[in-house]
Amino acid sequence: MRAEDFARRELDLVGWPLIVETYRLGDSYFATVSSADAGARFSRAQGSSREEAERLALEKAEKWLGQTRRFPIGR
Repeated sequence: MRAEDFARRELDLVGWPLIVETYRLGDSYFATVSSADAGARFSRAQGSSREEAERLALEKAEKWLGQTRRFPIGR
């Protein structure tokens, strides 16, 4: 089996620059959400469509990022 229908896009979610990548493997779509800055993966999800997989992964990412404390840079 081979990954097909690959897509990648950048977006901003709750103040964080993110990369969303999706692909199809068989009958399922998979989505990953990672930081555009550090490359750390925040969430993954599987769905029957690209939209469902992205929605689920973004919901998870929003939950985790919303709980993350940010400290101001500088003095």
